Amino acid sequence: MKAMQVILLTLLVVLVTSAQYDDSCPKPDVQANFDVSKYLGKWYGIKKLPTPFQKGECSTAFYSLKSSGEIGVLNSGLLEDGTIRSAVATATVKDPSDPAKLAVSFSPESSAPYWVLSTDYEGHSLVYSCTNRQSGREYAWILSREPTLPEETVKKLEDVLSSIGIDVDKMAPTNQNENYCSVMHQ
Repeated sequence: MKAMQVILLTLLVVLVTSAQYDDSCPKPDVQANFDVSKYLGKWYGIKKLPTPFQKGECSTAFYSLKSSGEIGVLNSGLLEDGTIRSAVATATVKDPSDPAKLAVSFSPESSAPYWVLSTDYEGHSLVYSCTNRQSGREYAWILSREPTLPEETVKKLEDVLSSIGIDVDKMAPTNQNENYCSVMHQ
């Protein structure tokens, strides 16, 4: 009986870890010499591949350093009914030699890749996450330190995504209109 439990536990661990990232996902280059301390603070959502878990407009992400050395994540967005929806998570650097490849966890049971493909820390960030491309668990976000981002920067970041096979025509812009989003800044 004990041997069967060990086998089942081993299979469960293999399934959970393989669900985190599989071979159907591309392995793009990430930001060289990524400095998480420069990345902390507020980012505005500019465009994203639609997700089942991130609804609403006026999206923001706030990253802070926790005493444990992990990164605190607070994602917020404005729903159609005027309520603000927030989600709290923790991000960790899995390999200190590759700090732009983080794992973000919204629950203790699971995590997902959060790979910073490009950032200048002061203007833009391009983030990619994929756990299974064939089943549609592939996500990308273009973020900015301000509610807007120059179109030429957006195009440059979309070109990076296109180079790894992402159909950027599926990306949805995020409404960051100052009047519409004012409730987010009170």
